Formats: sequence, C-alpha cells, structure tokens
Amino acid sequence: MEIIAEYGTVFFWLAVIFGVYMTWGIGANDVANAMGTSVGSGAITVKQAILIAAIFEFAGAFIAGGTVTKTIRKGIIDPEPIAANPELLVYGMLAALLAAAIWLMIASTRGWPVSTTHSIVGALVGFAMAGIGLDAVNWVKIGQIVASWLVSPLLGGIIGLLLMKSIQKLIFEAENPFQKAKAWGPFYVFLVGWIVSLVTMFKGLKHLNLELTTGESLIASLAFGVIVAIIGWLMINRVKTDPGADREFHYASVEKVFTPMMIFTACAMAFAHGSNDVANGIGPLAAVVSIVESGGEVGQKADLPVWILILGGIGIVVGLATMGYKVMQTIGTKITELTPTRGYCATLAAASTVVLASKTGLPVSTTHIAVGAVMGVGLARGIGALDLRVIGNIIVSWIVTLPAGGILAALFFFTLKGIFGGGV
Repeated sequence: MEIIAEYGTVFFWLAVIFGVYMTWGIGANDVANAMGTSVGSGAITVKQAILIAAIFEFAGAFIAGGTVTKTIRKGIIDPEPIAANPELLVYGMLAALLAAAIWLMIASTRGWPVSTTHSIVGALVGFAMAGIGLDAVNWVKIGQIVASWLVSPLLGGIIGLLLMKSIQKLIFEAENPFQKAKAWGPFYVFLVGWIVSLVTMFKGLKHLNLELTTGESLIASLAFGVIVAIIGWLMINRVKTDPGADREFHYASVEKVFTPMMIFTACAMAFAHGSNDVANGIGPLAAVVSIVESGGEVGQKADLPVWILILGGIGIVVGLATMGYKVMQTIGTKITELTPTRGYCATLAAASTVVLASKTGLPVSTTHIAVGAVMGVGLARGIGALDLRVIGNIIVSWIVTLPAGGILAALFFFTLKGIFGGGV
C-alpha cells in the first residue's frame, strides 16, 4: 500500500503512456488488418479507412465493448493471491502493456498481421506465472482461447466462402450479371446492417441503460437493416455500366456495384473490431488507474472512464495512420487477389464472426478471423488462388506471439519490481 501511495502518480502516467503505446500497436496491426480487405480491394483509400476507423472504432468500443473488457481485465488471471500487495498487480499490468506493445511494433514493421488479443493474453499469463504462480492463471479460459485459434479462422473462412459462392451463383452466373448485382445489392447491404445491429442489441447495452427484449431487438435490428439497405440502394442506383472496362474484365461493372457496398462493410468491421479489441489496450490501463485511485484496492471490477476510451481511440487512429499500411498490404493484396465482391464477402464474414464472438465475451482474434475470411473467399476460386508461402509466414508469427508476449512481460515485471521494490 505504501508503494502505491508513494509512486501512485508515476504508476498512473506509466499506465497512460504504455496504454497509448499499446493502442498505437492495435491501430498499426489489428485495425490495419481489419481495414485491409476494404483498402486492398480498391473500394476505399487509406485516408477513408482512417476516417471510418476513427468514427466506428469509437462507436463499437462505447456501445458494445463492455463484455470483452471484463474478460481481459479479470478473466485471464486471478489477482486474489496478491490482494495484500497491489503494487505487484500494477507492475504486472504495466509489464503486460509494454510487452504486448513492443511485440506489436516489431510485427507491424515486418507487415505480420499478428493478434493483439493473443499478445496481451500471453503477456498477462507471463506476468501471472512470474509474479503470482501457475495457479493464478485461468487455464480453462486459456484453453477456450486456444480453441478459438482454430474456430475463429474456420468460422470466418466458412462464412466468407458461403457468401462468395452465393454471389457467384446469384450474380456472376446470371444472364445479366450487372442487373442482378444491382437487384441483389440492397439485400447484401441489409445483411451488414442487420447482423451488426442484431448482435449489438442482444448484448443488452447495459451501460447505456437500454434493455430490450428479444422481440424488440429483432424489430429494431430489422428496421436498422432496412434503413441501411435503402441508403445502399440509393448509392447502387447511381452506378452505371462501363463498357470499356467490361471489355478488359467481363465483370468490371459488377465490381463497381460492390464498391459503395464496401463502405458499409468497412464501417461494420471497424465497429465489430472496436467492440471486441479496444479492450486489449485500455483494459489493463483501467485496472492500474482503478488501483491507484482507490489507494491500493484490487477490485473485481474497474470503471472504464470516458477519457480512457478516448485515449484508446486516439492511439488506434494514430497507429493506423502511421504504420498500418504494411499490414493492410499483407491482408489486402498478398494472401489472395481481392476485388470489391471478394473484399465484401471477406469483410462481412469477419465482422459477423467478431461481433458474435464479442457477444460471448471470449477474446477471439480479429486477425485470425480476417485472415480466415480472406482465405475462404480465395478458396471459392480454388487453392491455387492463395499464396501459401504468405499464409505459412502468418501462421508462424501467430505461434510466436503468445510466448513472445509472455517472456517480455515476465522480464519487464521483474525490472519494475526491482526499480520500485516491495511485494512478496
């Protein structure tokens, strides 16, 4: 307690600095791969991606982000054994933030789309094993996360493959693909609005004091989906055929129909990502702030002040703007060639999977889902459409992420403990 009282201000500012550094890494890596399909397909520019991320990452974190924040903060490790030494938990959270942030920076400079979720989970486990003991780790929860490594890309891939097959059947194989694209376009836009709003409302929106029944949620989400579909229909109607482009590529005009639709899927992906992954950076930060402000009490829950949410949002947008292009390039162009139709399917598949995972409170990886969705879309054209060498490198970087975060966090934990002293 004395250490918290003496160095509270130092811990507070270290948490803020490390938290912003971590959210910068999330922007540079995770948000970049979330936006990569939209940018890689040529539907939106990098500047537009940054603007969309700025608005919808905030919205996702604020409206639908509560459940996952709790999982990251207190579901992975049990801080009870060190309740009498809260400074150890402060060291651990600071070490976890710094370790995950450094690994994300290394990966982002290499263009590796690694998982920020697994970076912070690995870092928390590394701290817990070094600072508390093996029993402090919730191994059941870790097992669920390990299972999600397979389930996430598989689910994203299956949804992406099915969406792509439906577009091939309903549009590309029709007698007049362009007219069919304009006819079916509003339905595909409706799916975006309906899926994202439905799962968001099912989560309860408790922190907005808005409790809806299942029936009310269904009606509201259907209404939202219809509104989005009408906006999409108005945008799609403005698209004209391009005979010159069609001579070079038979489906060029069809792809033009899906270009405005990609704006909706990019917004949905940013919202889904914000609801699930912003907690990775601000969860440990909120825990440290809570301990410092309470004078050393290790609570089972920590409030999430608005200023922390804003700080996280700023860090994410800056990260995307400064370093995100490398990871966007990997996701958007290197795994498989993306067009607006393929990008649409991959992004909607990823957004649907992320928001569904967010409802369960399980910290799945947006990266794994996005990569799985892109692979699923590529598989619709056969295995030859995928660059297996790039996929192999990505999988290796995924495997390294968890131990890298853990080792760095343990190292930083002992360093902080040595600097400030105290604890058992």
